[in-house]
Formats: sequence, C-alpha cells, structure tokens
Amino acid sequence: MAHTSVQQTFDRRTAGALLHPTSLPGRYGIGDLGDETIAFLDWLDSAGMTVWQVLPINPPGYGYSPYACVSSFAGNPLLISPQRLLEDGLLDATDTAEPPPFPHDHVEFERVAAYKFSLLRRAFERFSGDRELSAFVDAQRVWLDDYALYMSLKEASGGKPWWEWERGLRVQEPDAMTAARKKHAKDIAFWQFTQWLFCRQWDVVRDAARERGIRIMGDVPIYVAGDSADVWGNRELFQLDDEGLPIVVAGVPPDYFSVTGQRWGNPLYRWELHRDTGYRWWIERIKANLRFADMIRLDHFRGFAAYWEIDASEPTAVNGRWMPGPGRDLFDAIRAALGDLPLVAEDLGFITPAVHQLRADIGVPGMKILQFGFAEDDSPHLPHRYDTHTVAYTGTHDNDTAHGWFASGDDDDRARAVAYLGEGDVAWAMIRAVYTSVAETAIVPVQDILSLDSHARMNTPGKERGNWSWRLTPAALTREHAERLRELGVVAGR
Repeated sequence: MAHTSVQQTFDRRTAGALLHPTSLPGRYGIGDLGDETIAFLDWLDSAGMTVWQVLPINPPGYGYSPYACVSSFAGNPLLISPQRLLEDGLLDATDTAEPPPFPHDHVEFERVAAYKFSLLRRAFERFSGDRELSAFVDAQRVWLDDYALYMSLKEASGGKPWWEWERGLRVQEPDAMTAARKKHAKDIAFWQFTQWLFCRQWDVVRDAARERGIRIMGDVPIYVAGDSADVWGNRELFQLDDEGLPIVVAGVPPDYFSVTGQRWGNPLYRWELHRDTGYRWWIERIKANLRFADMIRLDHFRGFAAYWEIDASEPTAVNGRWMPGPGRDLFDAIRAALGDLPLVAEDLGFITPAVHQLRADIGVPGMKILQFGFAEDDSPHLPHRYDTHTVAYTGTHDNDTAHGWFASGDDDDRARAVAYLGEGDVAWAMIRAVYTSVAETAIVPVQDILSLDSHARMNTPGKERGNWSWRLTPAALTREHAERLRELGVVAGR
C-alpha cells in the first residue's frame, strides 16, 4: 500500500470535523457503516471540509471506550451495517423489519450489542463461505488468529479477563491451544467473519470519502487494554507478573483534568524487547490502522519521549515516575518499514522540550486546543501563538463542548474568552478563530457546529460511566450549517 507523505498531507490549508461513527444517526441504536455514513460524507463535502476525524474504530472492551479495546488491530463489529447485510443477502427483510425502540440521542451499548450480535450470528449461519473470506483470513493472520481465538475463549468463559482463564490458556501452552482451536472452531470462524464484514464495509466508506476528496484521520492510542488479544497474544512485550497482571501501569500525573492525575491502568511496554525485535509489533499495528485511515493521530504522543509509570498497587496517579520512551528510534523503524507516514502528534498535557524536539525530529504537526487558551494570558493555545505546522481544535472528545465549557468555566477564563473572541455564540466564535488561524488544519467537533451544551459531551476523563454514548439526532446537521462553514472556509482560505 502506498501512503501519502506527511508533506503531501499537510501542504494546504484544510478543515474537518470530529465525529465518531458510533455517534451517527440510524435505526439500529448506534451509528454504523450504512447510508448515514455516506450522507455524513456528503454533508462534509457540502461544507467544504476535507478531513473526517474519528476516534479508534477498534472493538471496545470495558466501558465501551474506544481507548480500551479488545484488539488494536480489529474493527468494531457494532459498526457493521445491517442495511448492507440485507443488501448482500446475508439477512432478510424480516430480520431487520422491527428493531427494538432504541433512543435517537444516545447509545445503549448493552442493548445494542445484544441486538447487533444476534443479527451477525444470523448472517454467519446464512453465509456459505467464499474465496474472498479465505484470502482475508490468510492475509491478516498476524493479528486475526489471536483475536478470533481470544474472543471465542472470552465468550466461553462468560466474559472473564484472560488472566482468570485456566493456566494452559493463560500462558498459551501448545496442547491447550490446539485443543481450544478445535473445540471453538465455529466461534473462531464467526469472529473472522465479522472482521471480514467490517473491512468490506469500511472499504466502501473509504472509497466514498476519497471520491469526495475527504481524508479520514484515524486514532492510535499509545497504550492497549490489559484484557485484550494484544496483551494475551504478546505477553512478553508488556511488564506483567507470572499471573499476567501488570507490575506497573500507565497514566498521567495531576493536570488540567484531575488533581490526582489519571490512573489509566494499561500495562506498560517492555520497550527494550520491542527494540530488540525491530519494533515489529508496532509496525504491524500502524500498518493495520492505515488500512482504515489516510492519516493517524498518535494519542498521548508525549509517552513516546517519556511516560508516567505508576506501581500497579497505587490507587491514583499521584505517585509515579517519568521513564524514557523509545523516542525517535521507534519512528525510524516504522518509516523504514512502511514509508513516510502522515501522523499527527497529540502533544498535550505536561510537555517538555524533549517532546517538542521528538515531534520536530520526525516532522509531524502537533495539536492546539482553543479551550485551553483562556486559562492564562498569551497562552500557546491561542491562535496568534500557533505554528503553521499545527492541527487546531476548538476542543476534542475529552473536552466539554464549547458552550458547556463557557457555561461552567472559571470567571477569569470566560472574561479572557470574551476579550479575545468577542460577544455572541461562543462555539462559532471559536470555530472562526481556529479557521482563521495560521494552523494548516482546523478540526471542529460536530457538537460545536451545532452549538450544543454539556449534555452532548463525548467523554469526561476520570469518569467511569456514561461516556462515549452521545449520538447525533437525525437531520441535526443542516444545509445552513454547511453553507456557513463553506463561506468561512472561503474567507480563511480553507
């Protein structure tokens, strides 16, 4: 696969929208890869936007967070469109005639998962197999074998994490693995089938985006979930004890979001072993995710320079230590294997000169968040301070909406915002500010385009429940919204 170079990707002023596919409208309780996605691409095109940024589209695990997935290689089966399965003859009209009465404004993940997987099982029973699926399985074995067996074993165990499975399966003893593959052969085939369906449907979406001149920006978190096929299948690459539990975990020290920091709990890498293997696992991970996207946002980029290590016994992230990351060595290996890649560094949080230097050394743009710009005078997050090689946002999935932020914010922050942006609709004032900045790329969450309040917030860091479920109500994005953005793009040269 040929990849667009960093320079080619960021050689002109562009604008785009941030919206996770699960947030799209649709009759099946969750956004999917059917007609609503194509309609959204049409709307982006009409708005003059040429970037669609998504969150990780891998299958979510705990809390249905796209940043805690059961595989960082696979696609999320909940995004598979029943409509497309009907068109392909894998479902019939009676299967989808009367879906449950799902809400339109948020995802009820448990109910949706039960319904969607019942449809996928029916489609699997109807499918008779073909060469395309066999070729897909052969081509993706580097991750698909572990994923399909892991999902089969997890389901058979009642959802238990892999470190609670019987020892032979935990440590992947050859005899136990051979027996498991034989016993769960049908389930393994089902999970392979769902990934084939996902990739087929996503390819249609990517082709539609390319036809409209829209590039998809994917998202690759630096860390993976402990209870995942990634860790179970590659235990030696992570700092785990003999039982498979993490010795140290990931997080960040106290910051803008939390006075006790954020204890994410992900197992940390044994970077020396990754280096000894030529970073093979990372190369395969980036390669797999470039199948889904034209460019990639590297979440928590600062962890590649230095990361916050917390003893697994610590209840918060307050007590930790900075440890050296792989640095440029990792990116040199990725580029040597895959070519010059279009990356965006999520360089937020406690950023040191070493982090800035790493980003400069590998030649990728960083991020600026306008909401952060009003916490102090002359903040680096204000447009007049931006470097051209930047992706500028009003806010991200981790921020409140612009209206929610302004309504609940500190009085001094609000005063600075009014002084900088002027009076009026704060969301559109912020959109105008990032559009007219010198940043090469401006990205706006759809919630801000719609001037929504805190009820539309996608994620609140540190909050365990109630995240990731917001949905765009049908017909919320109008022609008037698109025309306003297009006109602003003309004014700003985007």
